[in-house]
Amino acid sequence: MLHAALVTFASVAEEGAEPSKTPFYIAGGALALFAVLVSALGITQHDFPRTKGASRAVMALAALLVAAAMATAVISS
Repeated sequence: MLHAALVTFASVAEEGAEPSKTPFYIAGGALALFAVLVSALGITQHDFPRTKGASRAVMALAALLVAAAMATAVISS
C-alpha cells in the first residue's frame, strides 16, 4: 500500500503537476483555531477541562488535528 502511494506521488511529481495545498490550509487553519480556543478557555476558566474524560477528549482532538496537518503537508508537498 505504501509502495503504491509512493509510486503514485512520484509519477505526479514527474508530470510536473503540483498538488493542491488547500487540504493543508484547511487542516492547518483548524489546528490554529483549536489552539487559540483552547488557550482562551485555559486562560478564562480555572478548571479547564473539568474532568479526566474531557481532558482526554481535548488531547485526542489535538492529536487528530496535528496528525491531519502533518499528513496533508506531506501529501501536498
